[in-house]
Amino acid sequence: MCLITEKNPDGYLSAGEIPLPRLYISMAAIFFAAAVVWTYTLYSVFKIHWLMAALAYTKAVSLLFHSINYHFINSEGHPIEGWAVMYYITHLLKGALLFITLALIGTGFAFVKYILSDKEKKIFMIVIPLQVLANVSYIIIEETEEGASEYTLWREILFLVDLICCGAVLFPVVWSIRHLQEASNTDGKAAMNLEKLKLFRHYYVMIVCYIYFTRIIAILLELTVPFQWQWCQEFLVEVSTLIFFVLTGFKFRPASNNPYLQLPQDEEDLEMDEVITESGVLEGIHKVKKTSNGRERQREVAL
Repeated sequence: MCLITEKNPDGYLSAGEIPLPRLYISMAAIFFAAAVVWTYTLYSVFKIHWLMAALAYTKAVSLLFHSINYHFINSEGHPIEGWAVMYYITHLLKGALLFITLALIGTGFAFVKYILSDKEKKIFMIVIPLQVLANVSYIIIEETEEGASEYTLWREILFLVDLICCGAVLFPVVWSIRHLQEASNTDGKAAMNLEKLKLFRHYYVMIVCYIYFTRIIAILLELTVPFQWQWCQEFLVEVSTLIFFVLTGFKFRPASNNPYLQLPQDEEDLEMDEVITESGVLEGIHKVKKTSNGRERQREVAL
């Protein structure tokens, strides 16, 4: 029996995968630096800002373990189980955190409103399990030989589930846009609502571009470039993810002049509106509030 070992002069990785360990460790350092900068800017912030910081750190750690995993594949010809498991855990956590963060920002949670509606909760119940399934599918693909019959099946399942997740996170953004558009027509603070509306539209375009580039363009690139340049697909995906993270952080940065973070001036009004709207017993109740000049202002709640 003859044992054949296939190996390149520099290791067991193919020509298109040889740069990947250095690529992943470099991107891990960049994401970690970006996470540190983001953490340094956090003052008087919402909880979602800390969730965004956790996502950036998790992404950096995931890339670090990914680099170590590829390093051992290149040197030993197979992954070391402990490092591979650590990578899969952080990859699974990163995927869940990414879509939770996108969905929370898309709903305007903490920026526009402070509770999630039933529709938005259903989105979370759909997106998170699907994202877990997509990550599990990815792990199965990583552990399956390309020639195996299950490889193609799980690859197609991963692509389909991932697209469904990406499409689902767009719905909260659309709802936030509609909410702000209606508020800008009826609320006295039209200028502030229009600013938020404009930024949410920009954010919607950002998500669409990010999904389109990382899911569609990257696959087309993988199919068209020569085999020794296959690593370019991973490079472009990681760079586009970094750009998306930076732009999202810039738009939602803790700053006094950021329209997202300008809290409503009448928080008590909003809370009372919610209570009155939820209870039919209180139908027809009027709320009276004194203005700054001492005169009384009456507002009727329409049900």
